[in-house]
Amino acid sequence: MFRRLERRGKHETAHRAKQRVGQVIRYAIATGRATRDPTSDLRGALTSVHVKNRPAITEPREVAQLLRAIHGYRGHPLVEAAFKLAPLLFVRPGELRAAEWSELDLDAAEWRIAAHRMKMRQAHLVPLSHQAVAILRNVEPLTGRGRYVFPSPRTSERPLCDNALTAALRRIGYTGDQMTWHGFRAMASTLLNEQGYAPDIIELQLAHQERNEVRAAYNRAQRLEERRKMMQSWADYLDVLRTSSNVIPFRSAK
Repeated sequence: MFRRLERRGKHETAHRAKQRVGQVIRYAIATGRATRDPTSDLRGALTSVHVKNRPAITEPREVAQLLRAIHGYRGHPLVEAAFKLAPLLFVRPGELRAAEWSELDLDAAEWRIAAHRMKMRQAHLVPLSHQAVAILRNVEPLTGRGRYVFPSPRTSERPLCDNALTAALRRIGYTGDQMTWHGFRAMASTLLNEQGYAPDIIELQLAHQERNEVRAAYNRAQRLEERRKMMQSWADYLDVLRTSSNVIPFRSAK
């Protein structure tokens, strides 16, 4: 089964499938349904996955040009809104496209993404800056009665497709070798780290997995206010980049 996936070029999927099968069999062992896990015999048998970094713009002057291009984009109003939110929130593209109104509390300026929609299968809280809330309030009259914040123009039963967002990037002149939607995460991570924000807070906001469960629980419980301040400072900085003729340094975190 894993070889068939490999022959289709699905190397990462093959590794994930092996992990899932191993989890099922280990459960079977624990409940008396099996005696050993045969997937352990396949250690090193599958083709290694080579991680390719996605293109991203991280130099402040180039970021400023990108932001001006984004705000100058004219297309479908929902794509325009998602386009403007992407750098502010730096969530994964699929998380943004499939955002649901039930997850949002605009009065509290919070977006709580359900665990089943997250890559790491843990619920994720995104503090919303004033700028992000303003964009979402403009979208609310258009789609607020439905499920999705950004439904497909073809049917409200599905969210915007990935191609719609990618096409918007291409229309403003950025190729796949220059910038991707996933690149907004790398852009934020790079600049926030360079400006002295605690790596723990940045990683937590990126929803990267914390291996230490006790530490992860502490981070989720204790660092929300720090993340709120960081997200607002980030949004303010992006506004300055976009509207200023001179690139000023980002205020360093203490």
